[in-house]
Amino acid sequence: MGNHMAGYVQKGGNQLFVYDTNPDAVRPLVLQHDAVVATSPSDLASKVDRLITMVPTPKDVLEVYLGKEGVISGGQAKAGTILVDSSTIDPTTAQTVAKEAAKSGLHFVDAPVTGAVPGARAGTLTFLVGGPEETVTAVKELLMTMGKNVIHCGPVGTGQVAKICNNMLLSVVLVGTSETLNLGERLGLDPKLLTQILNISSGRSWVTESYNPVPGVGEPSLPASNDYTGGFGCKLMAKDLTLAQTIAVQSQSPIPMGSLAAQVYRLMTNNGFADKDMSYAYQFFKQNDQV
Repeated sequence: MGNHMAGYVQKGGNQLFVYDTNPDAVRPLVLQHDAVVATSPSDLASKVDRLITMVPTPKDVLEVYLGKEGVISGGQAKAGTILVDSSTIDPTTAQTVAKEAAKSGLHFVDAPVTGAVPGARAGTLTFLVGGPEETVTAVKELLMTMGKNVIHCGPVGTGQVAKICNNMLLSVVLVGTSETLNLGERLGLDPKLLTQILNISSGRSWVTESYNPVPGVGEPSLPASNDYTGGFGCKLMAKDLTLAQTIAVQSQSPIPMGSLAAQVYRLMTNNGFADKDMSYAYQFFKQNDQV
């Protein structure tokens, strides 16, 4: 996702500076968008006044910002720099980074995105932003180069709450759609016909309309039609659902359906499908009589 997002930042008239632990990840940005490659997060921070990060886990976020040669801990970031983290992490980690940023005269917002890889590719992401209103306003124009919506959710951490809630619901709908289409197919219904029925009935959802888990039913560009690659991995959904369970415990909120979805994604992750797209749930049910 970051590759597509960075490309839109450059197309929006911005000089692009990039860093990744994997040099191959930034090579297309150098070739196609004249990006300048930094040698570390700290080096990257020294070159910009707006910095966007997107990494997989809370541990990775802490390493990027507070680890060796980190964005904040490296000490090279200019006072007043706005730091935008578009990772999906827990609210507490976002708040920890924000406090450390403030000590160095830096401004931090959490800004996870919805829209998945198709949204990043099309530049139509929605940013769910937590932070001071003036900081959100200052960075909105930059975020709009990559998306179509910037929603201010409240103080630092609330963007993460919104994203975790969204992904939990997405997982429940995706698992339910996958088991529905599998059930119909086993009983003789063509998945394409059943999808058409769902899309004009009360079972309609974003998953049935735009992210169908059955190969060949949705758009050719969907992960389901490309061996479940190029999307949002099962291991990442499992991670997000673990975050949902954590904040549910903290807030004493019952999430029985979210917990069941978490079990499904942990099963897929632990059985060799960690890197398959989240819509692989359909194939997982198809191949297993008991889950």
